[in-house]
Amino acid sequence: MTEPTTFTVALADEAATANLMADLALLIGPGDLITLSGDLGAGKTAAARAMIRYLAGSSELEVPSPTFTLAQSYDLPSFPLIHADLYRIGDPSELEEIGLSPLPEATVVLIEWPERAGSTLPMDRVDITFRHDGAKGDDARIAEVTGSGKAAAIVARLRALRQFLTEAGHAGSRRQRMAGDASIRSYARLFKGERAYILMNSPKRPDGPAIYGGKSYSAAVHLAEDVRPFVAIAGSLRARGISAPKIADADLEHGFLITEDLGNEGVIEGDPPRPIVERYEAATDLLAKLHDETTPDVLPLAPHVSYAVPAFDADAMLIEIGLMLEWYLPDRGVQPSQALRAEFMAMWRELLAEPLATKPTWVLRDYHSPNLLWLPGREGMARVGVIDFQDAVMGPPAYDVVSLLQDARIDVPEEIEQALLMRYITAREAADAGFDQEAFRAHYAVMSAQRNTRLLGTFARLNRRDGKPHYLKHQPRIWAYLSRALAHPALGSISDWYAANVPPPVAS
Repeated sequence: MTEPTTFTVALADEAATANLMADLALLIGPGDLITLSGDLGAGKTAAARAMIRYLAGSSELEVPSPTFTLAQSYDLPSFPLIHADLYRIGDPSELEEIGLSPLPEATVVLIEWPERAGSTLPMDRVDITFRHDGAKGDDARIAEVTGSGKAAAIVARLRALRQFLTEAGHAGSRRQRMAGDASIRSYARLFKGERAYILMNSPKRPDGPAIYGGKSYSAAVHLAEDVRPFVAIAGSLRARGISAPKIADADLEHGFLITEDLGNEGVIEGDPPRPIVERYEAATDLLAKLHDETTPDVLPLAPHVSYAVPAFDADAMLIEIGLMLEWYLPDRGVQPSQALRAEFMAMWRELLAEPLATKPTWVLRDYHSPNLLWLPGREGMARVGVIDFQDAVMGPPAYDVVSLLQDARIDVPEEIEQALLMRYITAREAADAGFDQEAFRAHYAVMSAQRNTRLLGTFARLNRRDGKPHYLKHQPRIWAYLSRALAHPALGSISDWYAANVPPPVAS
């Protein structure tokens, strides 16, 4: 049995309490239980309110004490949360009446006065006990934070995060929640005076069990399992004049980074969002310039330490494509036979051979609107800020062009896609007389089919496995991109296979 992890923190005022709760919020997820103990007026409700407001992204959110309602529910951006106050509970059996026995699944639960629940609460939980620290002032508190069972790891990570922030000079910086991505990483803005920074929490963790030849999915397809690739790739992009975030402080072992804040201005506008053509042109020009250069597959990470960029080989691409068989088709009521699976993979292996034979470059992998920022104060390609590139691999240049021009999360009209594709080709031809436009267009179609096949499976998996149904709304768009790719003559045979065996997604 895991031993509990405990540490004590001095809190000078409510702002310090809010920071503690924001730091904990960065590390928790659906199903986690947090209890808040202490005498009347010790600060339990203030701590709960601070966490809820942080997770809601609103410092003005009304968060009443649930003393009389007993439990208050919040539908927050990351997950649902229940804030309960058990002070008026007479017997633990009453927990069932307010929906806390058993605790709801896929929900974060914050409980004040947990001692009223007796021994009914699960062992896996974070317990925080507050007490006044009169010697330091009326607003000063001392908090004892304990993680038991599976939550011991959360508290150990919280302690490491707090130490990292203190050593980096950000103990007192104000925290602001940022939206996360489809990964296990989480982010916050840190405000130190007038200056903002980005805090990245990137725990060292594989994505999925070791079922792909003894490897996790992330290892098999070369997704970053720790923060080191981000550090190495950021430095190498910046060395080439590309606006990747400058890293201010790093804890490589625990996976914490403090980086430059590139701001909020993106490359899309409107509702529904659409590309800002000038900014997409700049992002296209950046790729054309990068792909004209020779990019190394071994990058400096730290003094006397290097990072080898993995190859985006056929095996990795086929495992990605296989997500359609594993997740998308079953979601659509299709259970592919072993023979059908083997036929699918054989066709794809043959189709991938030509693009994979081209001179490889850095493939940033998710080079699309959520990860591109606009920096009008800079010039040329430096105006395009690039983030979320830790999964970069060595692979076909066409892949990132597809990522940009067939954005999974917004509609890129076909006329804009084709104009930008021609812009890229023209730039490549101007720099290299040997650039083969027709071959590149064929590679673009193959990479489009590969990427969009993978995304159909990925978004089905995010819904079914990870409880993130909002990704399903993108499937019809991805299907439209896939249909464009399958219309290319280079994909004739596999296009017939899709027509016969792959039903379209349900319209959202």
